[in-house]
Amino acid sequence: MTDFSQAFGVAFQLLIRGDDALYEIIFLSLRVSLTATLIACVIGLPLGAALATLSFRGKWLLTVVTNTLMGMPPVVLGLILYMALSNAGPFGWLQLLYTPGAMILAQTLLIIPIVTALTRQIIDDNWLDYREQLHSLCVPRFAAIQTLLWDTRASLLTVAMAGFARAISEVGAVIVVGGNINHLTRVMTTAIALETSKGELALALALGMVLLLISLMINASVLSAKGHTSR
Repeated sequence: MTDFSQAFGVAFQLLIRGDDALYEIIFLSLRVSLTATLIACVIGLPLGAALATLSFRGKWLLTVVTNTLMGMPPVVLGLILYMALSNAGPFGWLQLLYTPGAMILAQTLLIIPIVTALTRQIIDDNWLDYREQLHSLCVPRFAAIQTLLWDTRASLLTVAMAGFARAISEVGAVIVVGGNINHLTRVMTTAIALETSKGELALALALGMVLLLISLMINASVLSAKGHTSR
């Protein structure tokens, strides 16, 4: 119990005095995860809306595949990316392996199915309510998708939050393609795993508290935004 209390005390000291190593890891984690979330939303939001509103051959199969990929094991995705980005792989010439770019790619591919599937469900519910009205007004399908995305923006904020939470908490894929290299690809989750294995609980606890604080801030921001848009 004493060791546990001491670890918490040291963790608070690291946060308060602004430890350089700690904040370097935090800022890299935020940069990687925010970039991945932005790219995933740019791709996943319109794709999910299109799945909900368009009729085409193979729609059911694509929906099933998207829902299945929501449960993709991160280490499996990391292994596939590792093989693709290694020097012997088809994309080895990009020289992305063991760089933040590879980590962004891994997180993006991991959360695109989440954003797409959740968006499809949200838009599908609204499409049933507004389809006849939009058809009667002769609204083009692309404009209808834009309207539905805007009308459900509060709910889609929650989708983006879910994607970001999945990205920033990811450890399996990013450690495979990033390598957990100090001062280059070490993010909060991989640092927590490493420091815990070394018995350095103070830094691991400090990073864990930051993760919880980020989650709290995101939830508060989304709830505030949803409350503002519902007025």
